[in-house]
Amino acid sequence: MGSSPKSIDLNAEQAQALLDRINGRRLSEEDYSLLFALVQTYLYLKHAFEQKTESIRRLLRMLFGAPTESSQNVLGKEEHDGGQKQEEEPATTLPAPSDPDRSHKDKPKGHGRNGANCYTGACRVKVPHPTLKAGDPCLECPKGKVYPLKKPATFVRLTGRAPIGATVYEREQLRCNLCGMIYTAPLPEGVEEQKFDPTAGSIIVVQRYGYGIPFYRLEKLQEHLGIPLPDATQWDVAETVGNKVYPVFRELIRMGAQARIVHNDDTHMRVLSLMKEIAGEQNPSRTGIFTTGVLCITEQGRKIALYFTGRSHAGENLDSVLAQRASHLDPAIQMSDALSRNKPRKARTIECNCLIHARRNYVDVARSFPPECRHLIESIGKVYHHESIVKAQKLSDRQRLEYHQAHSGPVMEELKQWGRHLLENKKVEPNSGLGAAIRYMLKYWEKLTAFLRIPGAPIDNNICEQMLKRAILHRKNSLFYRTEHGAYIGDMFMSMIHTCVLCGANPLDYITTLQIHSSQVFKEPGKWLPWNYRQNIQPDSS
Repeated sequence: MGSSPKSIDLNAEQAQALLDRINGRRLSEEDYSLLFALVQTYLYLKHAFEQKTESIRRLLRMLFGAPTESSQNVLGKEEHDGGQKQEEEPATTLPAPSDPDRSHKDKPKGHGRNGANCYTGACRVKVPHPTLKAGDPCLECPKGKVYPLKKPATFVRLTGRAPIGATVYEREQLRCNLCGMIYTAPLPEGVEEQKFDPTAGSIIVVQRYGYGIPFYRLEKLQEHLGIPLPDATQWDVAETVGNKVYPVFRELIRMGAQARIVHNDDTHMRVLSLMKEIAGEQNPSRTGIFTTGVLCITEQGRKIALYFTGRSHAGENLDSVLAQRASHLDPAIQMSDALSRNKPRKARTIECNCLIHARRNYVDVARSFPPECRHLIESIGKVYHHESIVKAQKLSDRQRLEYHQAHSGPVMEELKQWGRHLLENKKVEPNSGLGAAIRYMLKYWEKLTAFLRIPGAPIDNNICEQMLKRAILHRKNSLFYRTEHGAYIGDMFMSMIHTCVLCGANPLDYITTLQIHSSQVFKEPGKWLPWNYRQNIQPDSS
C-alpha cells in the first residue's frame, strides 16, 4: 500500500446517518468522497493487519519452532494432492528414485519392540542347559540324540542404572601391632588409580554437549540413584577431557579450511561474561552474542561440523576458518542465507544462497495469497524432486549440473518470469507480503540458482540449520554459558560429536579412545579424526 490515508473524523451518529442515506439511495457528492476515503482506509488496515499477522507467525515460529514446512502442511492436503496430480513427471532416462522412507513406512508396526541383535551394548550371558548336553539321548524318544542349534533362544531383560556407574573397592588393610605399619591390598589387575574412567568422562561430555542434558539434571538423577555426581565435578571432568583432546579440534578447523563447499549460519546465544562485558561498555558497537555453525564438505565428501561462540558473526567466523586455507586452492563454494553478516569480509568465496529461505517467505504468507504461493511451492517441489533423482543415482557433480540444467532450469526460469510479470503488471502490491517475497527472490536470483551454473553447488542450507539445532538445544536446556572458556569447551565437543554423527562414528567410543591415546593425539592429531582413528589405535607407549 502507499502512504497512510487521510484521517476521517466520523462519530457514531454521523456513521448512522450515512448508512441511512445509503439505504435510501440519497447520497451527496460529499458522501461519495467519504465512502472513497472509507474504502481506502479499509484496504490500508487490511494490508496492515495481514503484515502484522505474518510478523506474528514468524515470531511464533522463532519462539516455538514449526513442526514442518512441507507442502501438505502449508497448502493443505486437498490442495497439495490436487497440485501433485496435475504435475507431469519430467522426461528422464534415469529411473525414478526410491522413497528413502518407503521401506520404513511399509514395515508393519513393531510397537517399539527390538530383537536381541539390536542390543549391541548389552552384556551377554551364555546359559547352558541344566540337564542335557550335546550327544545325550533325547528325553522324548529313546533312540534320538540331541545336538546344539546354531541360534540360541534369547531373552532380553532390561535393568535401570545410573548413566555414570561406580564400583567401591573395599581393600583389606592389615596393621602391625608392634610397629604400626599398615599393609593395604592392591587394586585388582586392570583397575587404574584414577577416580574417573575415560568412559565416564565421555558419557558426561556426550550427554552435555551432544544431547543437551544440563549438568544439574544429571546431578539430580545420579543423586536419586545413589551415585552422587555434583555439577561442578562434571564440569571439572569435562574440562579435563578437553585438555586431552583439543588438538583434534584444531585439526578439524584446519581441514575444514581446505573444504570445497562451506555452509554457514548463526543463532543467538547467551554467555554471561560477555553480557557483563557488553553492559560495561559505554557505546557498544555490537550487543549480540552468537553461536556460528560452519559445515565443511571436503573433496572426498567428508563432512566436518565446526561451532564458534562469541560476539563475531557467521561471516567473521568463516573468515577465521578460511584464513588457514592453502593459497593454491580455488575459492570455496559458500552456501548461506542472504544476510550480509553471513558473508566473509576477507576470504574470497563463490556465494550461493538458500532456496529454502526464499521459499519460506511464501510459506509465511500462504494463508493470505494461497494461489500464488501454491504455484511457487509446487514449482520448487519439482526442483527437489529432480534433486532426489540425482541423489538416488549418485551422479557426479558435472552430471548433476547437466540434469538440473535440463529439468530444473525451465522450472526456475518460469518462476522468474512469473514473479516479474506479477510486479511489472501491478498484479501484486510490491509492499505486501507476497510482493516482498517476490522481490527477495528476484534480488538474489543469481545466488539462489547457482546450482544451475556451478558443479556441486548446494541447493539449500538445510544441513547447517540442522547442525545449529545442537546449539539451540543447549540454549533451551541450559540457557547460557558462564564464561567464554566454557563456550569454547562446548564448541569443541559439539564440533567433535556432530562430526562423528555426520561420518557415522560413535562419539562415545571416539572421545574415550582420544583420552586413552592422548599422547599420540598430541603428536599427530591428523591420524585421530573421526573417520580414521580406529586404524591408528596402538598401545600408548607413555
